Amino acid sequence: EVPMRTGFTYDQPHNGLLEWMPLITHGYSATIKVVGYHPNNPRVHEIPTITSNISVYDISNGHLLGLMDGTFLTALRTGATSAVASRILASPQSKVVGIIGAGAQAVTQLHALSTQFNVERVLVCDVINMAATTFSQRTAFMNLPIEVVPSDERSRVVAEADILVTATSNDIGSGPVFEDTETKPWLHINAVGADFPGKIEVPYNLLRRAFVCPDFMAQAEREGECQQLESDEVGPQLYELARNPALYRAYQNKLTVFDSTGWAVEDAVAAQMMLDIAREYGIGQKVAIENLPHDPLNPYDFAS
Repeated sequence: EVPMRTGFTYDQPHNGLLEWMPLITHGYSATIKVVGYHPNNPRVHEIPTITSNISVYDISNGHLLGLMDGTFLTALRTGATSAVASRILASPQSKVVGIIGAGAQAVTQLHALSTQFNVERVLVCDVINMAATTFSQRTAFMNLPIEVVPSDERSRVVAEADILVTATSNDIGSGPVFEDTETKPWLHINAVGADFPGKIEVPYNLLRRAFVCPDFMAQAEREGECQQLESDEVGPQLYELARNPALYRAYQNKLTVFDSTGWAVEDAVAAQMMLDIAREYGIGQKVAIENLPHDPLNPYDFAS
């Protein structure tokens, strides 16, 4: 069971968003991710734009099973999910990856794509020049040729890409991050940055020409690229494609968009994976965060 995420937005002392993403696996566990989005973080605080933690609970008794970082896992699972969508919808011969927005999310996006495609060229641009020029350093372990494209020439990134990633901190109401321009007929777009009502990255007319697949329909219609479309203009959700990918192979030769808003199922899977790894390899620490007295009727028992 996956409710839509909810939370707080604020503009003091800086623009920000703090939200929680819950999921319950009936009969087993509940997972809650708390995630903050603060686009000024890298410049003002020298920490990532997205910060997060994830907690997992045993629903038989409410006991906290695990508490872990969610910042790395958010980037990891977002990249992995885009790779799943790309494996189904993008041309298998895709060799050129275009990236608009060269922050932390872009690193895991490219890393995941590089495991599924024979990437020969990477075109990257960002309105913050430092982010674009340091991208090759942050992705050096992939041994991929990175070409930095000036932000005002981003239309070339769109035109030359086989797979395009948009992973920006675009302001609410500022419109798409690139213009509707000529693309390769088989272009696949992983649109990652839209995560709030009024915040979009992909031009409306391009979306209307494309086969659009959301990760979580209700959420995407509220705060993803799908907020620009009518319900009958949106295709099946990603899990439906993943159940029977052969049904959608024909779209590999067409314009497609994966609307990635972030789904709590992805967080639950990633969190469970980390718990399993921690148990198997003895990673992490067992910490008595909760007060679990020997006498459950005496809250002061721990002090005796």
